Amino acid sequence: MSETTTEQVRSATTEYRTPEQQQAEKGRDVAPAHELPLEEINPLNANLFSQNRWQGYFERLRKEDPVHFNEIETAGRYWSVTKYDDIKKVSSDWETFSSAHGITLGFRVGAEVPQMLRPAGRPPFISTVQPAVAPRNLAKLEPPIRERTRRVLDSLPEGETFDWVDTVSIELTTTMLATLFDFPYEDRRKLTRWSDLVFAIPQPGGIVESQTQKREELMECLAYFSRLWEERRKQPGDDLVSMLVHGEATKHMPPSDHLGNLLLLIVGGNDTTRNTMSGSVYALNQFPEQYDKLIADPAHIRTMVPEVIRWQTPLSYMRRTATRDCELGGKQIRKHDQLLMWYVSGNRDEEVFENANALDIERHNAVQHLSFGHGTHFCMGSRLAELQLRVLWEEILERFEKIEVQEEPERPLSSFVNGYANLPVKITRK
Repeated sequence: MSETTTEQVRSATTEYRTPEQQQAEKGRDVAPAHELPLEEINPLNANLFSQNRWQGYFERLRKEDPVHFNEIETAGRYWSVTKYDDIKKVSSDWETFSSAHGITLGFRVGAEVPQMLRPAGRPPFISTVQPAVAPRNLAKLEPPIRERTRRVLDSLPEGETFDWVDTVSIELTTTMLATLFDFPYEDRRKLTRWSDLVFAIPQPGGIVESQTQKREELMECLAYFSRLWEERRKQPGDDLVSMLVHGEATKHMPPSDHLGNLLLLIVGGNDTTRNTMSGSVYALNQFPEQYDKLIADPAHIRTMVPEVIRWQTPLSYMRRTATRDCELGGKQIRKHDQLLMWYVSGNRDEEVFENANALDIERHNAVQHLSFGHGTHFCMGSRLAELQLRVLWEEILERFEKIEVQEEPERPLSSFVNGYANLPVKITRK
C-alpha cells in the first residue's frame, strides 16, 4: 500500500463531514410532514429512516412537489425526484443525468473533496465482474446457497428470542460474499463491517463513533485487500478479486480505485440482500394475512420475492448529476445540479402500485419495482439477490410454523441504506 493511498484514506475521513452527516446532526427532532412548510421538507434527513417515519414526507412530496428543491451549504443545489415515471426518465437519460460524479449526495460543485469521499458511479469494472452473476454461474451457486441456508436455519434456537439480522441475514450474505471473493472464511465478518462503514454516519453509540475510528478501519480494509490483490496477481482464481486484478479495464487502476470498486461490490452484495432478508420477516409480520396466505400456498414465494424487494427498497435512493440545463417535471434543472432518485418513494407511488404501502404477495406488477434501478444502471446482482431470497423462504416454510417479530427493529442512521441493525424474533418449528 503506497504512502499516497494511505494519505488519501487518512485525509478523507479527517477533514470533512458529508452532507448527509451534517443533515442528520441538524434533523433529529424534525416535525411531522404535515406540519412543515413544503420548502422545509428535506427527505435526506437520516433520522427519518432510523425512526421509520419517512413515508409521510414522500407522500406529501409526490402529491404536492414531485421534483423538490433543496440547497445546503456543503452539497449546493439538489432535487428530490419522488414519482415513479420521473425516476425512470432520469434513469433512462444517462447522457443528461450522469452517475460519473457519484451515487450519493455529494459536495457542491467546485469543492475540494478527497477521492475517498467521491462514491463512484457505474465504473468500467462492471463488465469485468459480470460473468460471476451470469445465469450459468447462478445455476452452479444455487446448491451451495441452499446447503448453507439449511445449515443456518437448522441451528436456530427454538423458544428464545434472537437477532435475525446477525444470526441469519448477515451470516448468509457474508458467506455468499466470501465465496464470490474467495475471501478467508474465518475473516468473513470483516466484509460486513466494512460494508457498514461505507455510508456510516459517525455518532455516539453508532456503527462508528468518530471519523478517526472510521479512518482507521478503512485503512485496515485497504491493507487487507492490498494483500489479497497481490496474492491473486501471482495465483489467480475465478473469484471477483482475481477478475479485477487481471481484467483489461481494471488491472492498471491505482489502489484507491481498487478499494472503491471492491467496496461497491461488498455493499451491493451485502447491504441490499441482507436488509431484504430481514425486511421479508418484518413485512410478513406487519401483514399477517399475507404470511398466512404464503404458508397455505408456498407457490406464492415466486411473487412474494419481488413484492418484498419493492416494499423494503433496501437502497433508498441513487444520485445523478445534470450535465446540462434541462427541465424535469416542470422544474428548471441547472447544469451540475444533483438529482436524488428516491426509489423508496417511487416504489410507493399509488399511480403505479395500488395500495402501495401494503405488502401484497400476489401483486400483479411487483416486478416493475425500482429497487434494482432502471436502464443502463440496472443492478448486476439482481438475479443473485432474488435467488438467495427465494431459497431462504423455501427452506423457512419447510421448517417453521412461524417466525414472530418480538419488538420493533433497530434501524441504522442512514438515508441511503434502508435497513435493519437488529430484529428480535422467535421461531416455532413444525
